[in-house]
Amino acid sequence: MNMLRQRPLSLDVLRSFEAVARLLSFSAAAEEMHLTQPAVSRQIKALEEELGAALFQRGTRKVELTQAGRSLLRAVEPSLGKIDSAVRQIRLSRSRASVSVTTFPSFATLWLMPRLPDFERDHPGADIRLSATDRLIEVDDEELDLALRGCRPEHAPPGAVRLFGDLLTPVIGVRLAEAIARGDAPPLQQPGDLSGHTLVEMDDGSVAAAAQAWTAWLAPLGLEQLTPRRRITMNYTHQQTQAAIAGQGVALARLAMVHDVLERGDLIEPFGAAGRRWSTWCYWLVPLAGGSRRPEVEAFTRWVLEEAALTRQAIGDAPDVDTGAHGD
Repeated sequence: MNMLRQRPLSLDVLRSFEAVARLLSFSAAAEEMHLTQPAVSRQIKALEEELGAALFQRGTRKVELTQAGRSLLRAVEPSLGKIDSAVRQIRLSRSRASVSVTTFPSFATLWLMPRLPDFERDHPGADIRLSATDRLIEVDDEELDLALRGCRPEHAPPGAVRLFGDLLTPVIGVRLAEAIARGDAPPLQQPGDLSGHTLVEMDDGSVAAAAQAWTAWLAPLGLEQLTPRRRITMNYTHQQTQAAIAGQGVALARLAMVHDVLERGDLIEPFGAAGRRWSTWCYWLVPLAGGSRRPEVEAFTRWVLEEAALTRQAIGDAPDVDTGAHGD
C-alpha cells in the first residue's frame, strides 16, 4: 500500500479544489483565492496525484468535474461550510457579548420568544443563542449559560430557581366557540360535555405528558373514564395550542404559556377559572457552567426572573397557592 496516500489532505488544497469545482475555472478560482493560476493548477495536480485519480477534465475552453471530482466535492463542500460557520461563531463569541440558552421547544415558542424583543431592545449589544431541544442537558456543559426546564420540584437540580407553577386549563378557539353558540357543535358548559368533542393533548411517552394529560385533569372530577368523540395527540404543547386556535378540538393548555393568547381572545376557557387545575410540575431557571457570572448572563437572568414574576401574577401563582412546588 502506498503510505503517501494515507496522509491527511491539506485544507488549503481542498479550498482550491472547491473553488475550481464551483466556478469550473482555474483562473476564476485563482482570483478568488488570491493566488496565481499556476499555483492553483499545481495544487490540483498534487491533489490528483495524492488521490490517484483525475478530478477535472481540462478542455481548451472549459473545465468539467470527473466522477471522482463530483464524489470529492459532495464531501468537501458541506465540510468546509461547517468549518467556516464554526470559525465565524467562535470569532463572534469572542468579540461580542452573548447568552446561550437551552429550553424545550414549546417553552421557547410560547413563552420565551414572544418576550425576547423586550430584552433585545434594552440590551442591543448582547446576542442570544437559543437551543430548543427536549434533550437532557448536563449542568456542567460549558457551551451553555442557562437552561429553562420543567420538572417536579424534587427533581430540580441544585441551584435551580423556580419560575412558576404549571396550571392546566381547557381551551378552545374562536371558531369552535362560535360553532357551539350557533348550535353547530355540541354544548360545552360542564366537564362532562367533553364527551361530545375532540380532545387535543400531548402524548410523547414522557413523565411530563402523563402529568399534563386529560386523564390527570379529569380524574379529580370522577371522569377518568370519559370517552371523547375522538382524540388528537401531538408531540409538543405549542402544537396543541395551534390546533385549538384552528378549531380542531379542546386542548388542555398550560396557562403560563397561553395567558397572553387568552388575553388577545384567540383562545377561550369554556369553563373559566373553575376549569383550572395545578399539575405537579414547575418551571425552573438553571444556571449552567458556561455562564460564569458574565454581565450579559446576569442581565438575562434578572430579566427572565422579572418576566416570570409577571407570569406568576397573571396565573395566580401566589405564595399561598398550593402548586405542588416548594417555593423559590
